[in-house]
Amino acid sequence: MIHHNWENNETTKRIKCVHTNAKKYKVDSVLTEGKTYEVKNETEEFYFVIDNTNRIGGFKKDYFEVV
Repeated sequence: MIHHNWENNETTKRIKCVHTNAKKYKVDSVLTEGKTYEVKNETEEFYFVIDNTNRIGGFKKDYFEVV
């Protein structure tokens, strides 16, 4: 259950949301285009950030660019 402590993890990098055009899911309600987010964890396909709901969320890397 390591994911329960991700909110307290050290920030590994900062990323900027470049779009919220999701094909399958509605992400425009939890991400803001142009806003910078702090990465708390990362996998090959996803960034885990604290989103606009102040909770950890996992999002595909193609929504972001590294700042």
